[in-house]
Amino acid sequence: MRWIRNNLVLLLGIAVLIYTFIPIAIVILMSFNDPNSRLIYSFDGFTLYNWQNPCEPDGMCGALWTSIKVGFLATLFSTILGTLAAFALVRHDFQGRSSSNLLIFMPMAAPEIVMGSSLLALFVAAGFAGQLGFWTILIAHIMFCLSFVVVTVRARLAGLDDNLEQAAMDLYATPSQTFWRVTFPLVFPGILGAALLSFSLSFDDFIITNLNAGNTTTFPMFVWGAAQRGVPMQVNVVGTLMFMIAILIVVGGEVTSRRRNAKLA
Repeated sequence: MRWIRNNLVLLLGIAVLIYTFIPIAIVILMSFNDPNSRLIYSFDGFTLYNWQNPCEPDGMCGALWTSIKVGFLATLFSTILGTLAAFALVRHDFQGRSSSNLLIFMPMAAPEIVMGSSLLALFVAAGFAGQLGFWTILIAHIMFCLSFVVVTVRARLAGLDDNLEQAAMDLYATPSQTFWRVTFPLVFPGILGAALLSFSLSFDDFIITNLNAGNTTTFPMFVWGAAQRGVPMQVNVVGTLMFMIAILIVVGGEVTSRRRNAKLA
């Protein structure tokens, strides 16, 4: 009992991690499943068929490619606009700054069904009722990803030591040199984190996308539609690949950071 009391926090942390990774482990396991029935989600046998034929379900790879394109473009535009907005909110004092901060948080605080229906009403009022599709999805995703980028980058900027930039200027660096050689490298981890978060949110979104997609199908919409008939096991292959890519990005970033710190030391 004494050992348990001394290691209670560690044990609780391990329990939470195990609980968190159980669904991921099931997804990985099901990617090798050879089901006897599409209507029962149970492991019936081991097979590599799902990995060898990932695009077998009709329309799945097309929906996946649509989600990747929307996620990439939404990440690109929201990261650029959000980073500029974060610099403006942190580095400049202007009329309406407090109101701007409040407006930034509203898309994050609003329920997705409210934001999705509001965007749909906006598109209909603008005359795009019969043209809902890829571009309306992209606009909607940029709208809700923008807030997360601003908040993430602004937090990084708020914790930045101004003395580093002042030291660079004291050493006769121009404002452009100071930004690209001092400010941007220090802020870049926050920008990269915001971009990864934006892509994850865009790729995963269903409610807002479903309301503004028209006849366009993204990967979450394909999974939802397939669930009515029985989810194909290839969906788990995509989930496993996305998880592995995320792990590689995190591990790669950590290795790069440690190597950089070792060189500085």
